[in-house]
Amino acid sequence: MQPTFYSSRILLPARTWFIFASLFAALLLNFLPTAHWPGVPDWVALVLCFWSIRESRRVGMGWAFVLGLAMDVADGAVLGQHCFAYVMLAYAAAALGRRIMWFPLAQQALQVLPLLLASQLVQLLMRLLTGADFPGWGYLLGGPVIATILWIPLTFLLLLPQYQPVERDENRPL
Repeated sequence: MQPTFYSSRILLPARTWFIFASLFAALLLNFLPTAHWPGVPDWVALVLCFWSIRESRRVGMGWAFVLGLAMDVADGAVLGQHCFAYVMLAYAAAALGRRIMWFPLAQQALQVLPLLLASQLVQLLMRLLTGADFPGWGYLLGGPVIATILWIPLTFLLLLPQYQPVERDENRPL
């Protein structure tokens, strides 16, 4: 017997415009002045990780590089800091995507936590290598932990347009 949090509904294919709209919305959320507060997740990394797991043929390292370059320019950070971290995140998420999809949502979030921590750690190391001060443990741990907590509602939100209507036709088994 399956637990109640599993869905037996069949998902429609993800629409390309929705994928790119969600990535653009995440980019805009990262542009907000609150993005540098401790505990605020890296929205681009979270949405990029989600789509790299779900749609690795459409969203991959190329989009990770473009989004990382946009974040580097917007933050005034070391050029390549976000690019490198996002490309590594997209690669790891795509490589582990099939494995992660076997888990229920709560366990998926726990599987995604090391990916988000590694992305944040790469950014931190690149900052420290260029002479920046250590921003504190809240930078390293706060954002990925909050992003992991947000994995479940984000999954429901991003999969919402893909759900088929619950119309049953007696003549068709699917």
